Amino acid sequence: MAQRYGGKYSPDPTDTDPTETTPDIGTYRDAKRTRAGGRVNFLFLAPLPLIWQAFGNGASAMALNLLALGALLLAAWLSREGIIAQEAYDARKVARRPGVPRKMAGSLLTGIGLGLAGFAAGGGTLAALVYLVAGTLLHGFAFGLDPLRDKGMEGIDQHQTDRVARVVDQAEAHLAAMRDAILRSGDRQAEARVERFQTKVREMLRTVEEDPRDLTAARRYLGVYLKGATDATIKFADIYARSRDAGARSDYMMLLTDLEENFTAKTRKLLQDNNSDLEIEISVLRDRLQREGIHLDS
Repeated sequence: MAQRYGGKYSPDPTDTDPTETTPDIGTYRDAKRTRAGGRVNFLFLAPLPLIWQAFGNGASAMALNLLALGALLLAAWLSREGIIAQEAYDARKVARRPGVPRKMAGSLLTGIGLGLAGFAAGGGTLAALVYLVAGTLLHGFAFGLDPLRDKGMEGIDQHQTDRVARVVDQAEAHLAAMRDAILRSGDRQAEARVERFQTKVREMLRTVEEDPRDLTAARRYLGVYLKGATDATIKFADIYARSRDAGARSDYMMLLTDLEENFTAKTRKLLQDNNSDLEIEISVLRDRLQREGIHLDS
């Protein structure tokens, strides 16, 4: 009869942590693979042969090749940052266009870098111009343009959207610090729980972005409570990395559970309030139409 192997360091299936729950599929809901890899990483590697071309062909060739190398590496970095900015733009229903068109600047720098490299190779001015135009166009076709206008801001007060943008940026900074801190703990389950909690926080962020009037009700959650969660995560990570204290881990997991439940409940209430506002507006409109002698069929 088969028997389960067990040893001193083998996990015991009877030892379960009551604070741990199975992550639900909401943790990865709407998750998409980032496009800031693959082709973008290749852009950092492609110009490296210019290092060898820069030496042994005279001072002017060295200067041109090094300038071309710098332009192409800067173009690669701008392209990656532009893709990351566009992914953040696409993930939000209400968003501002990027302040700097990074991908378009990357296209132009790619063309300039290729033009300089072509001129350094002795191709002449015409060949350099051909490389410049071709490089710019091909990069633009490959990576596209930056978002050129704001999204979802029609009819929304500018002052309110600015306030929401500041709160969202601050909340994202807290989430980034929280993610970096939990990685130091070396606990994969804790990392998964933090990720799930952050998913709930971002649901609230998207709700506030869609209706900036919710900011007042959500400000304490996105400010005080989230800052407290970040501080607690930093302290837990430091303690657990040193001592692997099971008590501290249990307390931290229970804190995450409480926070997740409260953020979820608050987000649900914000959505219900938005629905109530819509029902009130519809009711007021119906009353006005009836006073004008217009009767709507229910």
